Amino acid sequence: QVQLVESGGGLVQPGGSLRLSCTASVTIFSIPAMGWYRQDPGKQREWVASLTSSGRTSYSDSVKGRFTISRDNAKNMVNLRMNNLKPEDTAVYYCNAQMGPSQYWGQGTQVTVSS
Repeated sequence: QVQLVESGGGLVQPGGSLRLSCTASVTIFSIPAMGWYRQDPGKQREWVASLTSSGRTSYSDSVKGRFTISRDNAKNMVNLRMNNLKPEDTAVYYCNAQMGPSQYWGQGTQVTVSS
């Protein structure tokens, strides 16, 4: 069982930046892949970015060049740095961990981009 706790959401103006953090209850070296998803009310959950235990990163086209996923091994933490935020980035952001056939989710953190 893996517990994930997100933090760092909030309200930001268009063009601003935020950093989301996800702290895992286990060493992240043991997690083959971690990532971030987001969901707007009434819409399906959307994949945003992923990071494998080997350090490989991938991003959705909608955030590529603006968002950066990284990890802090000492803190068992995966971060999502979000720059040049747009109103369409507004959503609840969820941290995800994939371990074989099992998936784990955090409780989500709200990001609102508005002037």
